[in-house]
Amino acid sequence: MTQTKAIRVGIIGLGKMGCLRAEELSQREDVALVRVYDPAPEAFQQRWPQIPCAMNAEAVIDSDVDVVFVCVPNALVADTVIAALDAGKHVFAEKPPGCTVADVERIRAAEARHPELKLAFGFNHRFHAGIQEAHRIAQGGRLGDLLWIRGVYGKSDVGAAWRADKSLAGGGILLDQGVHMLDLVRMFMGDPVEVKSMVTAAHWDVGVEDNAFALLRNAQGHIAQVHSSSTQWKHRFSFEVYLSKGYLSVDGILTSSRSYGDETLTIARKGTEDSAGGQPPAEETVYFDEDPSWAAELDAFLGAVQNDTPVKSGNSEQALRAMELVYAIYQDDPTFMASPAAPNRPTP
Repeated sequence: MTQTKAIRVGIIGLGKMGCLRAEELSQREDVALVRVYDPAPEAFQQRWPQIPCAMNAEAVIDSDVDVVFVCVPNALVADTVIAALDAGKHVFAEKPPGCTVADVERIRAAEARHPELKLAFGFNHRFHAGIQEAHRIAQGGRLGDLLWIRGVYGKSDVGAAWRADKSLAGGGILLDQGVHMLDLVRMFMGDPVEVKSMVTAAHWDVGVEDNAFALLRNAQGHIAQVHSSSTQWKHRFSFEVYLSKGYLSVDGILTSSRSYGDETLTIARKGTEDSAGGQPPAEETVYFDEDPSWAAELDAFLGAVQNDTPVKSGNSEQALRAMELVYAIYQDDPTFMASPAAPNRPTP
């Protein structure tokens, strides 16, 4: 049955993502943001002084909210999500879904205790218009069968201060940002069954990895090459899908800072192969000037809550598989695993 009353929402964690979620939620008539918590809420309270800030996270969870948004450092995700589920709340949590595979398994056990509740994780890139259109074309078959994928996702820093603290972050650029690329690889080619990797902490002296290079192969023989970097001095997002009759390339990803440039999708059909060098592919480039991904992601999750339907994108199984890939990449490189930058809470 469709829910008609406004969904009462609380947010735990009011950093960049918590405030971004609050902004999106404030645009909706079917939502009431009624309770928040952060140890330093001043910036949030200047923007939304009418929303009371609780004294601690438990006060949000134990209040009369229907949904809890969890926007906390990685090491706090699992316990906060589990507490909210066990209190009978639907939960939306930012990625990554904790620090380890074991964290996600604990979350899934709590989810299984409460099958009436909805749980989603913020794998927001699935909702970007360029990615969605590329996926539609690839699945439609007009460019033939999948051959291989190449993804590069890089920035030139380690991000928020807590991300440089392994006890809070759990890992570096692969866990923080590369997990998005791994989720997209799974979206387009399914689960890899073989992983080869090299992981380094070559530049930033912060105790976590700053580059990860991986080759992933699925049971059908399709291969994905992924590079996740925090030493990409000019920020870059590139996701290429090569098929038997052409290719798709999403370049740039729209962000608030526009540091990754314009978001475009290049759709190409390969030329003939019967002459020397063949003919160049015929390309069409589509530009995306707006970013509907945040609103679309909320639509999908809140729609699942309102209509009691399954969470299709960003569900806990997808989160688990992405986290398993992160750790498979870490663990395939014995040199990295023997280094100080290796995760200090390895998966059993």
